[in-house]
Amino acid sequence: MNILPNYLDLFAGAGGLSEGFLQAGYTPIAHIEMDKAACYTLKTRVAATWLRAHNREEEYDAYLRGEYSRENFYDLIPQKELGSVLQCELSEATLPSVFQYIDNRLGGQQLDMIVGGPPCQAYSIAGRARSHTKMVGDKRNYLYQLYAKFLERYQPQYFVFENVTGLLSAKDEDGILHFSKMRALFRQYGYTTNYRILNARNYGVLQNRNRIILVGKLHGDADYYPDILPVETNCQVGELFSDLPPLSAGGGTPLPTETLHYNGQYLYASGIKRYDHQPVTLHFARPNTQQDLEIYRLAVQRWNSKHERISYRDLPERLQSQKNVKTFLDRFKVVAPDLPMSQTVVAHICKDGHYYIHPDIAQNRSLTPREAARLQTFPDDYYFEGIKDSPSRTSAFKQIGNAVPVRLAFHIAEAILHDIE
Repeated sequence: MNILPNYLDLFAGAGGLSEGFLQAGYTPIAHIEMDKAACYTLKTRVAATWLRAHNREEEYDAYLRGEYSRENFYDLIPQKELGSVLQCELSEATLPSVFQYIDNRLGGQQLDMIVGGPPCQAYSIAGRARSHTKMVGDKRNYLYQLYAKFLERYQPQYFVFENVTGLLSAKDEDGILHFSKMRALFRQYGYTTNYRILNARNYGVLQNRNRIILVGKLHGDADYYPDILPVETNCQVGELFSDLPPLSAGGGTPLPTETLHYNGQYLYASGIKRYDHQPVTLHFARPNTQQDLEIYRLAVQRWNSKHERISYRDLPERLQSQKNVKTFLDRFKVVAPDLPMSQTVVAHICKDGHYYIHPDIAQNRSLTPREAARLQTFPDDYYFEGIKDSPSRTSAFKQIGNAVPVRLAFHIAEAILHDIE
């Protein structure tokens, strides 16, 4: 195996898992993703990484300032680099062409690792609660079978499969757990597997976010699992946002905005920030409606009086505009500055309001994409694209909320690299 292993990212999303492995020193061979906007985000990250490595970072900065169209910006980057991102929905029909694409990318070298996790809606408890079929028979339940095809063909030494904790209880039509079938299939192709439920809060992420991290090793010991060491941090959520310019609802800009002075350590230690006053993009908030303001007032009252987050069911009926009153009851969350973590950042916050209390000023507004990205430990220069040239707040939140926190991925990658070495 190479000193610096390479990896293939399946179901890559916006690249949270991939970014963590990249920061740990791994080399990406390819990213496979079906969402068009997420693929643009991945390409832009590939471009930014290449430009920085070639001391041309000012061209990336110019793109963020709007001085290049996306097409013209991509023209600055070798096609071989941008070609590492393939927009494709994985299926039995597309596998032959995807395999050929990866073979060409590998150029005869061995693939060391596969990372990724199929979309989680079919396994999530909330998703099953909303579905009249409980997601039984949903084709997304069986995407792990395609994942296994890549293991069979490329025989990497390791793989990392991540998903929601609901996977542990999701059953197939025959009543057998999908997780049991999944591990049996991986074992059929020569892999021992083990898993842990890891909470991102224990790995340098200021967020209460549980994920199943299943690790497979080719012909490994039955009890093998990398020693992923917890990371202690004394940082509170308020510090995470302390250098971001205060905004009112509807304020801010997607263009680069200079940050305030920062004298803490967490943003540097977590890889979010590289230098003081580093500009950030996508720091803009959606306007409030009158309904937002009423809900925020109730949410903050509940938080201040009981230190509890309000349930959607607790709102007056006239404020319940959503038909779903069984799941996603935590739509409106107080992100308080004096806590060591926030609640989970989820994809549906693009629709649902989060209230953010600034350490100095109460800001009656929803989170900005940049604040959500920091909660997920994405670097400040990580840009989330829309389908069109102009950024989409909705698309950014969807990508950010679905991602694996970068620092969690980094510590997983480091632990496996330690075993390799």
